[in-house]
Amino acid sequence: MDILEQIIAHKYKEVEERKSLFPTKLLEKSIYFNSDTVSLKKYILREDKSGIIAEIKRKSPSKGTINAHVSIERTSIGYMQAGASALSVLTDTDYFGGKNEDLTTARKFNFCPILRKDFTVDEYQIVEAKSIGADAVLLIAAALDPKRVKELAAFAQSLGLETLLEVHNEDELSASVNEHIDLVGVNNRNLKTFKVSIETSKALAPQIPSDFVKVSESGISDPDTIMDLRAAGFQGFLMGERFMQNSRPEKACARFIESLSQLEKKQYV
Repeated sequence: MDILEQIIAHKYKEVEERKSLFPTKLLEKSIYFNSDTVSLKKYILREDKSGIIAEIKRKSPSKGTINAHVSIERTSIGYMQAGASALSVLTDTDYFGGKNEDLTTARKFNFCPILRKDFTVDEYQIVEAKSIGADAVLLIAAALDPKRVKELAAFAQSLGLETLLEVHNEDELSASVNEHIDLVGVNNRNLKTFKVSIETSKALAPQIPSDFVKVSESGISDPDTIMDLRAAGFQGFLMGERFMQNSRPEKACARFIESLSQLEKKQYV
């Protein structure tokens, strides 16, 4: 079993437990459930923003503990003040150290799109995402068959949530992309070896239909890489570890976006 298979097997069990503890009818009573969502797609395309989806994650299977004591309030506010386009919040507990309350805290202090970063395998999790204040959910092509991707994306759309489809190769892309998907993310990390290569994004960029917002995920560590990826057609950039390795992630994000801004100015001189 690779790490993704382990996580997905565990996630099915976790979902069944959560269904018994927090029935759908209870989730639908949340103050967020009937609230309007904020479009991740639109915010990424806004010219006054950086295109960066700044992520909050305490740990990961590949890196271990990254930032165990992060302040969700301070970091989420700081990310948005720095010029990030959106937030991504890990809510998986066992493998990433997150929790649903992290996303709800970020929602309380920010009017911006928030991606719930988790391993979605069931409609229940999409109802849950809406109930905790998320605007978008992640669907991982490697974890779901194409029919299931379509069903879950259509269900998310019915609740007003956008969907980011994550792919790792051309086969996943061609099999899983469908009319209910809003954004296509290319994960530059090989989930079997954990090796990261930006070339994965560059190779797949021409294959992604132009009606989807293109997002590059993982392994983006300097502003030059973003310029490179933009030239390849990407509009969104999911970044977590680069910021979270700092004791004040929001300050690392501000420095990064300032450097990116300087690069952009040079390009147009």
